[in-house]
Amino acid sequence: MRSRRLLGTLAAFALLAGAPATAELPAGDEIARRINARDDGESMSRTLEMELIDKRGSKRVRSARVLRRWFGEEKRLAFYYLSPKTVEDTAFLVHDHSEVGREDDQWLYLPALRKVRRIAARDRGKNFLGTDMSYEDMKNETRVTRSDYTWKTLREEACDDTVCLVLEATPLDAEIARAVGYGRITYWIDPAMWIARKVVYDDVALRHKKTALLSEFREVNGIWTVHVLEVRNHQTGHRTVFRSREVDYQTQLDPDRFTERGLRRGLP
Repeated sequence: MRSRRLLGTLAAFALLAGAPATAELPAGDEIARRINARDDGESMSRTLEMELIDKRGSKRVRSARVLRRWFGEEKRLAFYYLSPKTVEDTAFLVHDHSEVGREDDQWLYLPALRKVRRIAARDRGKNFLGTDMSYEDMKNETRVTRSDYTWKTLREEACDDTVCLVLEATPLDAEIARAVGYGRITYWIDPAMWIARKVVYDDVALRHKKTALLSEFREVNGIWTVHVLEVRNHQTGHRTVFRSREVDYQTQLDPDRFTERGLRRGLP
């Protein structure tokens, strides 16, 4: 697997750079485009286990079923909590529109209130249900929101068993920075898979906020898939470990799972 990934990395650099080792690195926006152009399947389902660990080491474990399906150019993501009882049947839905300038539609279903609450675009930078990922982070999965940032290639750098392209994203304006909660994001992108291996987030004041480490990359149904994601908040001392299992890109998913009515009904 390591040799195959290394060959993929070399092939990717050869394709982009064309030839000499001294050739310029690909532009930042081109790297961001390739991240979003990678094959992630027409549909996907997985079970996600989340371990929430506070600064004293106390742990809480939650599990959820995550469903994702493409409807033309629009991505829809549905997130259904399975356990523990305190959050069971809580559900989150995103309609990620492809049109530049059009805000995504996001809803949160709270079973205790039997109510679906719409999440405003200005709240997308808030933490997702006690984890160290924001609503925006959860929606993006391994993709990026190209239209909200300017993109700059910084350098090549060794990471794990390969060579990564280091990419910097800066919000287009102060309003976007406040909404997403970041003043700068730096990605270490593996060009064999076009997936980040590491992401560093700085807050609006450019103070180091959190680091995400992605690992256990395995092919599932021919698609490179991240199985472990660890996010550490350096300002609070809290961290979250996400582990994916039962990943499936082949099962056809009911379109009703991706509606407000589907949120209320829950999983079958």
